[in-house]
Amino acid sequence: MRFLRLFAANPDFRIPWLNMVISNMQLPHELHAAQARYLSRRWFLNDCGVGLAGIAASSLLARDAAGVENPLAVKQPHFPAKAKRVIYIFQAGAPSHLELFDPKPELTERNGQLPPAELLKGYRAAFINPNSALLGPKFNFPKHGQCGMELSEVLPHIGKIADDICLVRTLNTEAVNHAPAQIMMNSGSQQFGRPSFGSWSVYGLGSESTDLPGYVVLTSAKGTSAGASNYGCGFLPTMYNGTPFRNTGDPVLYLSNPPGIDADSQADSLKALTRLNQLAANTVGDPEIAARIQSYEMAYRLQTSAPELMNLSGETQATLDRYGIKDPKAANFSRNCLLARRLVERGVRFVQLFHEVWDQHGNLTNGVKQNALDTDQASAALVSDLKERGLLNDTIVIWGGEFGRTPMTQGGTDGRDHHNRCFSMWLAGGGIKGGHVHGESDDFGFNVAKDPVHVHDLHATLLHQLGFDHTRLTYRFQGRDYRLTDVRGELVKGILA
Repeated sequence: MRFLRLFAANPDFRIPWLNMVISNMQLPHELHAAQARYLSRRWFLNDCGVGLAGIAASSLLARDAAGVENPLAVKQPHFPAKAKRVIYIFQAGAPSHLELFDPKPELTERNGQLPPAELLKGYRAAFINPNSALLGPKFNFPKHGQCGMELSEVLPHIGKIADDICLVRTLNTEAVNHAPAQIMMNSGSQQFGRPSFGSWSVYGLGSESTDLPGYVVLTSAKGTSAGASNYGCGFLPTMYNGTPFRNTGDPVLYLSNPPGIDADSQADSLKALTRLNQLAANTVGDPEIAARIQSYEMAYRLQTSAPELMNLSGETQATLDRYGIKDPKAANFSRNCLLARRLVERGVRFVQLFHEVWDQHGNLTNGVKQNALDTDQASAALVSDLKERGLLNDTIVIWGGEFGRTPMTQGGTDGRDHHNRCFSMWLAGGGIKGGHVHGESDDFGFNVAKDPVHVHDLHATLLHQLGFDHTRLTYRFQGRDYRLTDVRGELVKGILA
Protein backbone atom coordinates (compact mmCIF):
# COMPACT_ATOMS: atom_id res chain seq x y z
CA MET A 1 0.00 0.00 0.00
CA ARG A 2 2.88 2.37 0.73
CA PHE A 3 4.17 1.71 -2.76
CA LEU A 4 0.76 2.50 -4.28
CA ARG A 5 0.48 5.80 -2.40
CA LEU A 6 3.98 6.75 -3.50
CA PHE A 7 3.17 5.80 -7.07
CA ALA A 8 -0.05 7.83 -7.19
CA ALA A 9 1.26 10.93 -5.45
CA ASN A 10 4.81 11.36 -6.73
CA PRO A 11 5.35 11.92 -10.47
CA ASP A 12 9.14 12.01 -9.95
CA PHE A 13 8.86 8.37 -8.90
CA ARG A 14 5.90 7.38 -11.03
CA ILE A 15 7.05 8.32 -14.53
CA PRO A 16 10.55 6.72 -14.40
CA TRP A 17 9.04 3.55 -12.85
CA LEU A 18 6.39 3.39 -15.56
CA ASN A 19 9.00 3.95 -18.25
CA MET A 20 10.84 0.91 -16.93
CA VAL A 21 7.64 -1.14 -17.25
CA ILE A 22 6.80 0.37 -20.61
CA SER A 23 10.17 -0.55 -22.07
CA ASN A 24 9.12 -4.20 -21.91
CA MET A 25 5.66 -3.64 -23.46
CA GLN A 26 4.55 -3.99 -27.07
CA LEU A 27 3.34 -0.52 -28.12
CA PRO A 28 1.80 0.81 -31.34
CA HIS A 29 4.69 1.73 -33.62
CA GLU A 30 2.97 4.74 -35.12
CA LEU A 31 3.01 6.73 -31.89
CA HIS A 32 5.83 9.09 -31.00
CA ALA A 33 7.77 8.45 -27.78
CA ALA A 34 5.81 11.04 -25.81
CA GLN A 35 2.50 9.74 -27.09
CA ALA A 36 3.56 6.17 -26.37
CA ARG A 37 4.39 7.07 -22.76
CA TYR A 38 1.05 8.87 -22.41
CA LEU A 39 -0.91 5.92 -23.81
CA SER A 40 0.97 3.36 -21.71
CA ARG A 41 0.44 5.21 -18.44
CA ARG A 42 -3.27 5.40 -19.19
CA TRP A 43 -3.32 1.74 -20.07
CA PHE A 44 -1.42 0.85 -16.89
CA LEU A 45 -3.75 2.78 -14.62
CA ASN A 46 -6.96 1.56 -16.22
CA ASP A 47 -6.23 -2.01 -17.30
CA CYS A 48 -3.26 -3.61 -15.57
CA GLY A 49 -5.45 -4.88 -12.72
CA VAL A 50 -3.30 -3.99 -9.70
CA GLY A 51 -5.86 -1.60 -8.24
CA LEU A 52 -4.13 1.67 -9.10
CA ALA A 53 -7.11 2.98 -11.07
CA GLY A 54 -8.98 3.42 -7.79
CA ILE A 55 -6.09 5.01 -5.91
CA ALA A 56 -5.61 8.69 -6.73
CA ALA A 57 -6.32 7.94 -10.40
CA SER A 58 -8.84 10.73 -10.81
CA SER A 59 -6.37 13.46 -9.87
CA LEU A 60 -3.68 11.88 -12.00
CA LEU A 61 -5.88 11.63 -15.08
CA ALA A 62 -7.39 15.08 -14.61
CA ARG A 63 -3.96 16.64 -14.97
CA ASP A 64 -3.84 15.53 -18.62
CA ALA A 65 -7.50 16.04 -19.53
CA ALA A 66 -7.30 19.76 -20.21
CA GLY A 67 -7.93 19.26 -23.92
CA VAL A 68 -6.87 17.65 -27.16
CA GLU A 69 -4.14 19.34 -29.16
CA ASN A 70 -5.06 20.51 -32.64
CA PRO A 71 -2.81 18.54 -35.03
CA LEU A 72 -3.00 21.42 -37.52
CA ALA A 73 -1.82 24.11 -35.08
CA VAL A 74 0.97 26.27 -36.49
CA LYS A 75 4.40 24.86 -35.60
CA GLN A 76 7.88 26.29 -35.79
CA PRO A 77 10.29 24.76 -38.33
CA HIS A 78 13.88 23.83 -37.55
CA PHE A 79 15.21 27.22 -38.68
CA PRO A 80 13.85 30.48 -40.19
CA ALA A 81 12.10 29.65 -43.44
CA LYS A 82 12.15 31.40 -46.81
CA ALA A 83 8.72 29.97 -47.71
CA LYS A 84 5.51 29.44 -45.77
CA ARG A 85 3.41 27.63 -48.35
CA VAL A 86 3.56 25.67 -51.60
CA ILE A 87 1.52 25.51 -54.81
CA TYR A 88 2.49 22.39 -56.74
CA ILE A 89 1.24 22.30 -60.35
CA PHE A 90 1.71 18.63 -61.19
CA GLN A 91 1.56 18.19 -64.97
CA ALA A 92 1.10 14.43 -64.97
CA GLY A 93 1.81 12.26 -67.97
CA ALA A 94 5.35 13.56 -68.48
CA PRO A 95 5.69 16.82 -70.46
CA SER A 96 8.35 16.60 -73.14
CA HIS A 97 11.35 18.66 -72.03
CA LEU A 98 12.55 18.54 -75.65
CA GLU A 99 9.45 20.39 -76.89
CA LEU A 100 9.12 22.79 -73.94
CA PHE A 101 12.27 23.57 -71.98
CA ASP A 102 15.50 22.11 -73.39
CA PRO A 103 16.48 23.15 -76.95
CA LYS A 104 18.76 20.68 -78.75
CA PRO A 105 20.20 21.91 -82.08
CA GLU A 106 22.26 18.70 -82.41
CA LEU A 107 19.10 16.61 -82.10
CA THR A 108 17.47 18.74 -84.79
CA GLU A 109 20.40 18.20 -87.14
CA ARG A 110 20.38 14.44 -86.60
CA ASN A 111 16.62 14.04 -86.93
CA GLY A 112 15.83 10.65 -88.47
CA GLN A 113 19.26 9.16 -87.77
CA LEU A 114 19.94 6.28 -85.40
CA PRO A 115 21.26 7.32 -81.98
CA PRO A 116 24.96 6.75 -81.24
CA ALA A 117 25.63 3.22 -79.96
CA GLU A 118 27.51 4.51 -76.90
CA LEU A 119 24.46 6.54 -75.90
CA LEU A 120 22.29 3.44 -75.57
CA LYS A 121 24.72 1.14 -73.78
CA GLY A 122 22.80 -0.57 -70.96
CA TYR A 123 19.65 1.45 -71.72
CA ARG A 124 16.10 0.11 -71.89
CA ALA A 125 13.11 2.25 -72.86
CA ALA A 126 9.64 1.71 -71.44
CA PHE A 127 7.91 0.69 -74.67
CA ILE A 128 10.07 1.32 -77.75
CA ASN A 129 13.16 -0.19 -79.25
CA PRO A 130 15.99 2.08 -78.05
CA ASN A 131 17.43 1.99 -81.59
CA SER A 132 14.46 3.94 -82.90
CA ALA A 133 15.42 6.98 -84.95
CA LEU A 134 16.18 10.31 -83.30
CA LEU A 135 13.41 12.91 -83.36
CA GLY A 136 14.26 16.60 -83.41
CA PRO A 137 12.31 19.11 -81.27
CA LYS A 138 9.07 20.24 -82.91
CA PHE A 139 9.19 23.90 -81.89
CA ASN A 140 11.52 26.89 -81.83
CA PHE A 141 13.04 28.24 -78.61
CA PRO A 142 13.16 32.06 -78.49
CA LYS A 143 14.89 33.84 -75.63
CA HIS A 144 12.84 35.54 -72.93
CA GLY A 145 13.38 38.14 -70.22
CA GLN A 146 16.52 39.93 -69.18
CA CYS A 147 17.99 36.54 -68.33
CA GLY A 148 17.64 35.33 -71.92
CA MET A 149 16.01 32.04 -70.93
CA GLU A 150 15.26 29.81 -73.92
CA LEU A 151 11.71 28.49 -73.78
CA SER A 152 9.45 26.89 -76.36
CA GLU A 153 7.40 29.11 -78.63
CA VAL A 154 4.26 27.35 -77.33
CA LEU A 155 4.89 28.88 -73.86
CA PRO A 156 4.67 32.64 -74.56
CA HIS A 157 3.07 33.47 -71.20
CA ILE A 158 5.59 31.54 -69.13
CA GLY A 159 8.20 33.34 -71.24
CA LYS A 160 6.90 36.63 -69.79
CA ILE A 161 7.77 35.46 -66.26
CA ALA A 162 11.19 34.04 -67.23
CA ASP A 163 12.95 36.41 -64.85
CA ASP A 164 10.89 35.06 -61.95
CA ILE A 165 11.38 31.33 -62.53
CA CYS A 166 14.21 28.87 -62.04
CA LEU A 167 14.33 26.26 -64.81
CA VAL A 168 15.93 22.98 -63.72
CA ARG A 169 16.96 20.91 -66.75
CA THR A 170 18.58 17.97 -64.97
CA LEU A 171 15.90 16.21 -62.92
CA ASN A 172 16.24 12.42 -62.82
CA THR A 173 14.47 9.51 -61.18
CA GLU A 174 14.55 5.70 -61.06
CA ALA A 175 10.93 5.12 -62.08
CA VAL A 176 10.09 4.71 -65.77
CA ASN A 177 6.30 4.18 -65.73
CA HIS A 178 3.64 6.72 -64.79
CA ALA A 179 2.16 5.51 -61.50
CA PRO A 180 5.48 4.57 -59.81
CA ALA A 181 7.12 7.77 -61.07
CA GLN A 182 4.23 9.95 -59.91
CA ILE A 183 4.32 8.38 -56.46
CA MET A 184 8.11 8.79 -56.41
CA MET A 185 7.89 12.46 -57.32
CA ASN A 186 5.21 13.09 -54.72
CA SER A 187 6.29 10.85 -51.84
CA GLY A 188 9.96 10.00 -52.40
CA SER A 189 9.18 6.32 -52.94
CA GLN A 190 7.83 4.15 -55.76
CA GLN A 191 5.86 2.13 -53.22
CA PHE A 192 2.33 2.90 -52.12
CA GLY A 193 1.74 3.98 -48.54
CA ARG A 194 4.34 6.71 -47.96
CA PRO A 195 3.27 10.24 -46.96
CA SER A 196 3.24 12.78 -49.77
CA PHE A 197 5.35 15.93 -49.86
CA GLY A 198 2.24 17.96 -49.06
CA SER A 199 1.48 15.79 -46.03
CA TRP A 200 5.04 16.10 -44.74
CA SER A 201 4.83 19.89 -45.16
CA VAL A 202 1.60 20.21 -43.16
CA TYR A 203 2.88 17.71 -40.56
CA GLY A 204 5.94 19.89 -40.04
CA LEU A 205 4.37 23.35 -40.23
CA GLY A 206 0.70 22.95 -39.37
CA SER A 207 -1.76 25.24 -41.12
CA GLU A 208 -2.54 28.95 -40.88
CA SER A 209 -6.16 28.37 -41.89
CA THR A 210 -8.83 27.53 -39.34
CA ASP A 211 -11.67 27.19 -41.86
CA LEU A 212 -10.01 25.19 -44.64
CA PRO A 213 -7.85 22.05 -44.69
CA GLY A 214 -4.09 22.47 -44.50
CA TYR A 215 -3.62 20.54 -47.76
CA VAL A 216 -6.07 20.97 -50.67
CA VAL A 217 -6.06 19.07 -53.98
CA LEU A 218 -7.59 20.34 -57.25
CA THR A 219 -7.81 18.21 -60.38
CA SER A 220 -8.49 18.85 -64.05
CA ALA A 221 -8.29 16.72 -67.19
CA LYS A 222 -7.79 13.10 -66.05
CA GLY A 223 -6.24 13.65 -62.61
CA THR A 224 -3.34 11.20 -62.21
CA SER A 225 -2.52 7.57 -62.97
CA ALA A 226 -1.54 6.91 -59.34
CA GLY A 227 -4.68 8.52 -57.91
CA ALA A 228 -4.98 9.39 -54.24
CA SER A 229 -1.55 7.92 -53.41
CA ASN A 230 -0.06 11.12 -54.81
CA TYR A 231 -1.59 13.20 -52.03
CA GLY A 232 -2.07 10.61 -49.30
CA CYS A 233 -0.74 10.88 -45.77
CA GLY A 234 0.53 7.28 -45.59
CA PHE A 235 1.26 6.40 -41.98
CA LEU A 236 0.91 10.00 -40.74
CA PRO A 237 -2.34 10.87 -38.94
CA THR A 238 -5.16 11.35 -41.43
CA MET A 239 -5.48 15.08 -40.76
CA TYR A 240 -2.37 15.54 -42.93
CA ASN A 241 -3.98 13.90 -45.96
CA GLY A 242 -4.73 16.03 -49.01
CA THR A 243 -8.41 17.00 -49.27
CA PRO A 244 -9.78 16.89 -52.84
CA PHE A 245 -12.06 19.80 -53.74
CA ARG A 246 -14.58 18.99 -56.47
CA ASN A 247 -15.55 21.27 -59.33
CA THR A 248 -19.24 20.32 -59.35
CA GLY A 249 -21.76 19.80 -56.56
CA ASP A 250 -20.48 20.10 -53.02
CA PRO A 251 -16.84 21.27 -53.04
CA VAL A 252 -16.11 18.41 -50.64
CA LEU A 253 -18.02 15.14 -50.92
CA TYR A 254 -20.91 14.78 -48.42
CA LEU A 255 -20.45 18.35 -47.21
CA SER A 256 -24.16 19.23 -47.23
CA ASN A 257 -26.49 18.11 -44.46
CA PRO A 258 -28.78 15.21 -45.34
CA PRO A 259 -32.56 15.80 -45.42
CA GLY A 260 -34.04 16.35 -41.97
CA ILE A 261 -30.84 17.73 -40.39
CA ASP A 262 -30.84 21.46 -39.71
CA ALA A 263 -27.99 23.66 -38.46
CA ASP A 264 -29.01 23.41 -34.79
CA SER A 265 -29.26 19.62 -34.71
CA GLN A 266 -25.97 19.35 -36.57
CA ALA A 267 -24.24 21.65 -34.06
CA ASP A 268 -25.64 19.63 -31.15
CA SER A 269 -24.47 16.38 -32.72
CA LEU A 270 -21.00 17.80 -33.33
CA LYS A 271 -20.71 18.93 -29.70
CA ALA A 272 -21.66 15.48 -28.47
CA LEU A 273 -19.25 13.75 -30.84
CA THR A 274 -16.44 16.10 -29.86
CA ARG A 275 -17.01 15.45 -26.16
CA LEU A 276 -17.04 11.68 -26.65
CA ASN A 277 -13.89 11.83 -28.76
CA GLN A 278 -12.16 14.02 -26.19
CA LEU A 279 -12.96 11.49 -23.48
CA ALA A 280 -11.53 8.73 -25.65
CA ALA A 281 -8.43 10.79 -26.48
CA ASN A 282 -7.84 11.56 -22.81
CA THR A 283 -8.06 7.84 -22.06
CA VAL A 284 -5.89 6.29 -24.76
CA GLY A 285 -3.93 9.18 -26.31
CA ASP A 286 -4.35 7.93 -29.88
CA PRO A 287 -3.37 10.77 -32.28
CA GLU A 288 -6.00 9.55 -34.75
CA ILE A 289 -8.70 10.61 -32.28
CA ALA A 290 -7.35 14.16 -32.29
CA ALA A 291 -7.37 14.02 -36.09
CA ARG A 292 -10.98 12.79 -36.02
CA ILE A 293 -12.06 15.67 -33.77
CA GLN A 294 -10.37 18.15 -36.07
CA SER A 295 -11.96 16.51 -39.14
CA TYR A 296 -15.49 16.86 -37.75
CA GLU A 297 -14.93 20.47 -36.77
CA MET A 298 -13.29 21.27 -40.10
CA ALA A 299 -16.18 19.71 -42.02
CA TYR A 300 -18.60 21.90 -40.06
CA ARG A 301 -16.67 25.06 -40.91
CA LEU A 302 -16.22 23.96 -44.53
CA GLN A 303 -19.96 24.17 -45.08
CA THR A 304 -19.48 27.93 -45.10
CA SER A 305 -15.85 28.43 -46.15
CA ALA A 306 -15.72 26.01 -49.11
CA PRO A 307 -18.66 27.46 -51.09
CA GLU A 308 -17.31 30.97 -50.48
CA LEU A 309 -13.90 29.90 -51.75
CA MET A 310 -15.26 28.31 -54.92
CA ASN A 311 -17.44 31.30 -55.79
CA LEU A 312 -15.46 33.51 -58.15
CA SER A 313 -18.12 36.20 -58.49
CA GLY A 314 -16.04 38.55 -56.36
CA GLU A 315 -13.07 38.43 -58.74
CA THR A 316 -12.73 41.25 -61.25
CA GLN A 317 -13.18 40.68 -64.96
CA ALA A 318 -9.55 41.71 -65.42
CA THR A 319 -8.44 38.90 -63.10
CA LEU A 320 -10.61 36.35 -64.91
CA ASP A 321 -9.20 37.49 -68.25
CA ARG A 322 -5.69 37.31 -66.90
CA TYR A 323 -6.11 33.60 -66.07
CA GLY A 324 -7.98 32.93 -69.32
CA ILE A 325 -11.25 32.10 -67.53
CA LYS A 326 -14.22 32.54 -69.85
CA ASP A 327 -16.85 30.94 -67.58
CA PRO A 328 -16.17 31.29 -63.81
CA LYS A 329 -18.26 28.18 -63.13
CA ALA A 330 -16.62 25.94 -65.74
CA ALA A 331 -14.22 23.35 -64.31
CA ASN A 332 -10.78 23.58 -65.91
CA PHE A 333 -7.10 24.14 -65.24
CA SER A 334 -7.36 27.95 -65.43
CA ARG A 335 -10.05 28.06 -62.76
CA ASN A 336 -7.96 25.79 -60.52
CA CYS A 337 -4.98 28.14 -60.79
CA LEU A 338 -7.11 31.06 -59.59
CA LEU A 339 -8.53 28.88 -56.80
CA ALA A 340 -4.96 28.05 -55.76
CA ARG A 341 -4.26 31.74 -55.25
CA ARG A 342 -7.48 32.14 -53.25
CA LEU A 343 -6.57 29.13 -51.09
CA VAL A 344 -3.13 30.39 -50.09
CA GLU A 345 -4.63 33.82 -49.39
CA ARG A 346 -6.83 32.07 -46.84
CA GLY A 347 -3.92 30.39 -45.08
CA VAL A 348 -3.89 26.95 -46.73
CA ARG A 349 -0.38 25.58 -46.41
CA PHE A 350 -0.16 23.29 -49.45
CA VAL A 351 -2.20 23.38 -52.67
CA GLN A 352 -1.67 20.78 -55.38
CA LEU A 353 -3.07 20.88 -58.91
CA PHE A 354 -3.14 17.64 -60.91
CA HIS A 355 -3.53 17.80 -64.70
CA GLU A 356 -2.74 14.60 -66.64
CA VAL A 357 -2.65 15.21 -70.39
CA TRP A 358 1.01 15.01 -71.34
CA ASP A 359 1.49 11.37 -72.38
CA GLN A 360 2.33 11.96 -76.04
CA HIS A 361 3.40 8.54 -77.35
CA GLY A 362 1.86 9.76 -80.60
CA ASN A 363 0.37 12.99 -81.93
CA LEU A 364 3.23 14.80 -80.21
CA THR A 365 3.13 18.06 -82.12
CA ASN A 366 -0.59 18.76 -81.83
CA GLY A 367 -0.81 17.27 -78.33
CA VAL A 368 1.93 19.42 -76.82
CA LYS A 369 0.63 22.51 -78.61
CA GLN A 370 -2.90 22.00 -77.24
CA ASN A 371 -1.72 21.17 -73.74
CA ALA A 372 0.46 24.27 -73.66
CA LEU A 373 -2.49 26.35 -74.88
CA ASP A 374 -4.60 25.00 -72.01
CA THR A 375 -2.02 25.57 -69.24
CA ASP A 376 0.50 28.25 -70.24
CA GLN A 377 -1.55 31.39 -69.58
CA ALA A 378 -3.00 30.38 -66.22
CA SER A 379 0.35 29.05 -64.91
CA ALA A 380 2.04 32.36 -65.67
CA ALA A 381 -0.92 34.36 -64.36
CA LEU A 382 -0.71 32.56 -61.02
CA VAL A 383 2.96 33.53 -60.57
CA SER A 384 2.49 37.16 -61.59
CA ASP A 385 -0.71 37.47 -59.53
CA LEU A 386 1.04 36.13 -56.42
CA LYS A 387 3.93 38.50 -57.04
CA GLU A 388 1.68 41.57 -57.29
CA ARG A 389 -0.12 40.60 -54.08
CA GLY A 390 3.13 40.19 -52.16
CA LEU A 391 2.67 36.42 -51.78
CA LEU A 392 5.34 35.09 -54.13
CA ASN A 393 8.22 35.92 -51.78
CA ASP A 394 7.10 33.25 -49.31
CA THR A 395 5.19 30.91 -51.64
CA ILE A 396 6.94 28.25 -53.71
CA VAL A 397 5.31 27.49 -57.06
CA ILE A 398 6.37 24.22 -58.73
CA TRP A 399 5.54 23.19 -62.33
CA GLY A 400 6.48 19.76 -63.68
CA GLY A 401 5.65 16.10 -64.20
CA GLU A 402 6.99 12.68 -63.23
CA PHE A 403 9.67 12.32 -65.96
CA GLY A 404 10.44 13.46 -69.53
CA ARG A 405 10.33 12.00 -73.04
CA THR A 406 12.89 10.14 -75.15
CA PRO A 407 14.96 11.79 -77.88
CA MET A 408 13.96 8.78 -80.03
CA THR A 409 10.69 8.60 -81.88
CA GLN A 410 7.69 6.45 -81.11
CA GLY A 411 4.62 5.93 -83.26
CA GLY A 412 6.30 6.56 -86.57
CA THR A 413 7.51 10.16 -86.70
CA ASP A 414 5.46 12.03 -84.09
CA GLY A 415 5.70 10.55 -80.61
CA ARG A 416 8.10 10.00 -77.71
CA ASP A 417 8.41 7.30 -75.03
CA HIS A 418 8.94 7.74 -71.26
CA HIS A 419 12.36 9.00 -70.21
CA ASN A 420 13.61 9.18 -66.61
CA ARG A 421 17.31 9.96 -67.03
CA CYS A 422 16.88 13.67 -67.70
CA PHE A 423 13.89 16.01 -67.67
CA SER A 424 12.92 19.57 -66.78
CA MET A 425 10.68 21.48 -64.39
CA TRP A 426 10.48 25.05 -63.16
CA LEU A 427 10.05 26.69 -59.76
CA ALA A 428 9.35 30.24 -58.60
CA GLY A 429 9.18 32.22 -55.35
CA GLY A 430 9.98 31.21 -51.80
CA GLY A 431 13.69 32.04 -52.00
CA ILE A 432 14.23 30.23 -55.32
CA LYS A 433 16.61 31.99 -57.74
CA GLY A 434 14.64 33.71 -60.51
CA GLY A 435 15.88 34.08 -64.10
CA HIS A 436 18.17 31.09 -63.70
CA VAL A 437 18.72 27.87 -65.64
CA HIS A 438 20.20 25.09 -63.54
CA GLY A 439 22.18 22.23 -65.04
CA GLU A 440 22.80 20.96 -68.55
CA SER A 441 21.77 17.85 -70.42
CA ASP A 442 23.81 16.27 -73.21
CA ASP A 443 23.39 17.16 -76.90
CA PHE A 444 20.40 14.83 -77.19
CA GLY A 445 18.61 15.66 -73.93
CA PHE A 446 19.23 12.04 -72.99
CA ASN A 447 21.60 12.14 -69.99
CA VAL A 448 22.54 14.79 -67.43
CA ALA A 449 25.79 16.47 -68.41
CA LYS A 450 26.17 18.88 -65.48
CA ASP A 451 24.59 19.44 -62.05
CA PRO A 452 22.16 16.51 -61.69
CA VAL A 453 19.11 16.90 -59.44
CA HIS A 454 17.56 13.68 -58.19
CA VAL A 455 13.99 13.67 -56.88
CA HIS A 456 15.37 13.31 -53.33
CA ASP A 457 17.58 16.36 -53.90
CA LEU A 458 14.55 18.35 -55.03
CA HIS A 459 12.59 17.34 -51.94
CA ALA A 460 15.50 18.10 -49.61
CA THR A 461 15.79 21.59 -51.12
CA LEU A 462 12.08 22.34 -50.97
CA LEU A 463 11.92 21.27 -47.32
CA HIS A 464 14.94 23.48 -46.64
CA GLN A 465 13.07 26.48 -48.02
CA LEU A 466 10.20 25.62 -45.68
CA GLY A 467 12.63 25.69 -42.76
CA PHE A 468 13.43 21.99 -42.33
CA ASP A 469 16.53 19.86 -42.30
CA HIS A 470 15.17 16.96 -44.36
CA THR A 471 17.10 14.43 -42.25
CA ARG A 472 15.37 15.64 -39.07
CA LEU A 473 11.76 15.88 -40.26
CA THR A 474 10.90 12.28 -39.39
CA TYR A 475 8.08 10.08 -38.14
CA ARG A 476 8.52 6.76 -36.36
CA PHE A 477 6.62 3.89 -37.94
CA GLN A 478 7.12 0.14 -37.61
CA GLY A 479 10.31 0.51 -35.65
CA ARG A 480 12.17 3.06 -37.75
CA ASP A 481 12.21 6.79 -38.42
CA TYR A 482 10.92 7.61 -41.91
CA ARG A 483 11.48 10.81 -43.83
CA LEU A 484 10.45 12.22 -47.22
CA THR A 485 13.93 11.77 -48.68
CA ASP A 486 14.36 8.18 -47.42
CA VAL A 487 18.15 7.75 -47.08
CA ARG A 488 19.30 10.19 -49.77
CA GLY A 489 18.96 13.81 -50.74
CA GLU A 490 21.36 16.76 -50.99
CA LEU A 491 20.61 20.47 -50.87
CA VAL A 492 20.72 22.00 -54.38
CA LYS A 493 22.32 25.30 -53.45
CA GLY A 494 22.57 26.44 -57.07
CA ILE A 495 18.83 27.13 -57.33
CA LEU A 496 18.61 29.19 -54.13
CA ALA A 497 18.57 32.98 -54.23
